[in-house]
Amino acid sequence: MYESGEDYLEAILRVKESKGTVHSVDVAKKLGVSKPSVSRAVGILKRDGYLEDSEGTELEFTKKGLEKATNIYSRHRLLTDFFVKITGVSKEQAEENACRVEHDIDADIVAGIENWMKKKNK
Repeated sequence: MYESGEDYLEAILRVKESKGTVHSVDVAKKLGVSKPSVSRAVGILKRDGYLEDSEGTELEFTKKGLEKATNIYSRHRLLTDFFVKITGVSKEQAEENACRVEHDIDADIVAGIENWMKKKNK
């Protein structure tokens, strides 16, 4: 999956967590993109099995989509917390950097950071 697809899945999950329902306009606002861009991305995510084809205007995850979005957002939160803890930068700066790194980091590195954070938070 491309980085932009991961960004859309994460944005949909974050909006869903904060508002309960998600529409394309919410995703456009969250990502600062146009509605046509969201429509195109939603079509691709539906085609690839990450979003359900629904009759209404709400965006809904498939099981596969929810798992992927949850994984992406978990990495984002972990990296944000890690960057704040090890560097002392602001949460905003850490989030910006986590957003870039979360797409390319290896699973074993994520596991190592998780273990380190667990030890440091005891």
